[in-house]
Amino acid sequence: MCLIKIDPLMDFDPSELLRSPGEVLLTDYLQPYSIPLARFARRTGISLTTLRQITLGRRRINAEYALRLSLVTDPTSTYWLVLQARYDLAMLNASRRRST
Repeated sequence: MCLIKIDPLMDFDPSELLRSPGEVLLTDYLQPYSIPLARFARRTGISLTTLRQITLGRRRINAEYALRLSLVTDPTSTYWLVLQARYDLAMLNASRRRST
């Protein structure tokens, strides 16, 4: 098991392409293995509608979804939550820059 040491000054590389967690799920885990969304929904116990909304970026990955995703994919639930938090922060920062 790989443990993440959280640093209070931790940040992400701004040059790295920002993708929504749903896009990561779709392009990095479902499409390469040709896994239909309906089959993935049955394996995770997440409804097909909810998974579709996540992949379209209309719904966030919460703790329950992160746990369910981690039971079926390699990344841990922490990975999915950090990915979501990073995306949320980037979107909030972008919207604040636009409004000033």
